[in-house]
Amino acid sequence: MPNKDAETMLRIDAHHHIWKYDPVRAAWITDEMAAIKKDFLPEDFHVELLKNNFDGSIVVQTDQSEIENEFLLSAAAGYDFIRGIVAWVDLQAKNLDDRLVFYSKFEKIKGFRHVLQSEADRALMLKPSFMNGIAQLGRFGFTYDILILADQLKFIPEFVAAFPDQKFVIDHIAKPSIRDTEIADWTNHIKEVAKYENVFCKISGMVTEADWSNWRKEDLFPYIDVVAESFGTSRIMFGSDWPVCLVAASYEQVWNVVREYFSKFSQSEQELIFGRNAIQFYNL
Repeated sequence: MPNKDAETMLRIDAHHHIWKYDPVRAAWITDEMAAIKKDFLPEDFHVELLKNNFDGSIVVQTDQSEIENEFLLSAAAGYDFIRGIVAWVDLQAKNLDDRLVFYSKFEKIKGFRHVLQSEADRALMLKPSFMNGIAQLGRFGFTYDILILADQLKFIPEFVAAFPDQKFVIDHIAKPSIRDTEIADWTNHIKEVAKYENVFCKISGMVTEADWSNWRKEDLFPYIDVVAESFGTSRIMFGSDWPVCLVAASYEQVWNVVREYFSKFSQSEQELIFGRNAIQFYNL
């Protein structure tokens, strides 16, 4: 159960990153993303968190290595605002059980993520060895963040249906191409995924799927409409996706879009979306 402290917390940013920039490990950062080709450390993020009146955060892996897990654990030990870590582990490894036993000793490691969006095998999550890995998470209470592109959404109903007791969350609303206003197929697939009550969705990462230089809030609202209608206010959470968002928008701009959209919702619904859902999902 969440502790009393967490229950009174107003706001949780459910998705951000920190890193010491390394051009090899961060090969995914292209030249057009020059704005984020540098270090982004906990103290840098804390400034943004305080400025925007958030109380805590979930830091999420970017590099698929256990070395990064050590870095994130060290950061979380030094900064209390980091309430949880979504780390990486090789879900197909023969020693997975040993690694999960090891990571279960760290209270701030809440779950894991694999960068499925970059895999040549678009249906890797349905591979028996991958699914066997997912099957082991529940024993330790670990969550799983689903990082995919929109073309992979069609595989997710079969994936999540196999693990009805496993907590899943879709990162970045599954990255539809907002810049190309691709919404019809994505909408149909999102609605199918949302039928599974063990799946949540992060309203995050949208500005980087829009036109970086010319996006408007009106470009994003139709996608938020679909997510809010499909998942309901008890299964969505806000994430800034800082510092990746900086290629297209400041923290304040990202937060203000989502805050404005949900301003018409009740106070209790806003508390769910901007804090309580993340607290419940990640057991903060």
